[in-house]
Amino acid sequence: MPHIESSGEKTLQPLPALVSTHKWLVTLTVMTGTTMSTLDTSIVNVAMPHIQGNLGASVEEITWVATAYILSSVIMMPLIALMSSRFGRKKFYMFSVVIFVVSSMLCGMARSLPTLVAFRVIQGIGGGTLIPVSQAILRETFPIEEQGMAMGIYGLGVILGPTCGPLLGGWLTDNYSWPWIFYINVPVCIVNILMVMRFIHDPSYLVREKGKMDWSGLAFMIIGLGSLQVMLEEGQRKEWFESSLIVWMAVIATVGLILFIWRELTTDKPAVDLRILRNVTFASGTAIGAILGMGLYSSIFILPLFLQQLMGYPALNAGMTLIPRSLAMSLIFPLAGRMYNRVGPRRMIFAGLLIGIYSFWELSRLSLDVSYWNIFFPQFLQGIGFGFIFVSLSTAALSTIERPQMTAATGLYNVIRQVFGSIGLAIAATEISSGLTRNRAFLVNHISNLNQTATSQIAFIRSAIATRIADPVAAQQMTLNIMDHRIMQQAGMLSYNHVFYLVTILFIFALPFVVLLRGARPMVGVPKALGS
Repeated sequence: MPHIESSGEKTLQPLPALVSTHKWLVTLTVMTGTTMSTLDTSIVNVAMPHIQGNLGASVEEITWVATAYILSSVIMMPLIALMSSRFGRKKFYMFSVVIFVVSSMLCGMARSLPTLVAFRVIQGIGGGTLIPVSQAILRETFPIEEQGMAMGIYGLGVILGPTCGPLLGGWLTDNYSWPWIFYINVPVCIVNILMVMRFIHDPSYLVREKGKMDWSGLAFMIIGLGSLQVMLEEGQRKEWFESSLIVWMAVIATVGLILFIWRELTTDKPAVDLRILRNVTFASGTAIGAILGMGLYSSIFILPLFLQQLMGYPALNAGMTLIPRSLAMSLIFPLAGRMYNRVGPRRMIFAGLLIGIYSFWELSRLSLDVSYWNIFFPQFLQGIGFGFIFVSLSTAALSTIERPQMTAATGLYNVIRQVFGSIGLAIAATEISSGLTRNRAFLVNHISNLNQTATSQIAFIRSAIATRIADPVAAQQMTLNIMDHRIMQQAGMLSYNHVFYLVTILFIFALPFVVLLRGARPMVGVPKALGS
């Protein structure tokens, strides 16, 4: 295969794919599977109270309905190249959709929490493979000069699930019952299976391997990633390292991941090919994706929480505040795809990061007097920034990967983004909780007779209460309670501001990695490979 020497790095360029007459139907096919996979990460959240009451679960127990899906999908993502080479990628993709639709039906029929969690694990095994495999298929279906546009259109499917999930889940739960959030997958998945049978084919270069399995590497990966994900999901609820469970999960995760990395770098036929990370463009793109995942997951988590806890928004209204970001992304994705070849990935990602930095900086300056438009415009700007970054980043990061390694690369790229997204979410939750205590203590220390603002506020509240309550002792107690409530609100506001400020710093930290990205250039004079 021809290669291009650049800055001392041997950059292997993929062969251009055959422009298939069915390329847009292939795109629709993989978008359908991706939408179902991403939908089920968010549609469950709004139905949690109904599931909890129906199954008689505690608040801590019911969270495993969401955790189980994420845990199994994360473990499956790095294994897609191994499974594709052993069984054929088309068969593996179809098998994953079948597992997903069957487990969806079983989730709807579950009548106990352990049964539902077990079926959600199986559902995650099916759903976790769909996004990486879909990206690999699209990379091979479109020629190099159209891959930015293809990824832009595909991005619509990626954001459609998380955007519509809470709204669709709330509507189904209110008008029917919670099992319908799982039954809704059945007709869509059946259509997806029929489209896969018709339009998806294994590439000619895919080598079917039936040799010895790297069982040690698989075991270390499952133990390491599984323990890490459990630690991140349960850490905040169990006060992190105050819990012996979290301590053990941290130790097991560290040892498991170290042994996994050592095994995969020393064996001839690894279960997960970590050597792909020696490609500077792919490694830097993956690093930016990890940082982006941390910022995106944490902001999606804390913004609705802020609006509900401090601003008193209903759950549905708080969820709808994320729509401006999704709306902006849906508008910018096709445009960003067309701009990719003209502008190049580095300029687009750099611009997207700068927009993201500004929008998160604006959110870090919110106050309790915030209006809807103070939330709308930063969210809309974030959608524009994320739209530029996502399309360019996924295209550029995979642009120098050899076609036989494409499936492995997409799996690794997505699992790293998912894991770091979970890390970002855990850090955000911890900062909100610990920041509340820290900021409250800081504010309380500044309330004294020497603080004129504090004394005037207390006097104003006391006089207002005294006009309604004659008992001076009761009036004084009510005054203190109101002041304590206001202090807690301000402490919470400072905590949320601090998290948005940390995300701003995180995006600034990602800027130097942009320099290491090199977009693929269309090659001339190479044979056309068989597309899908």
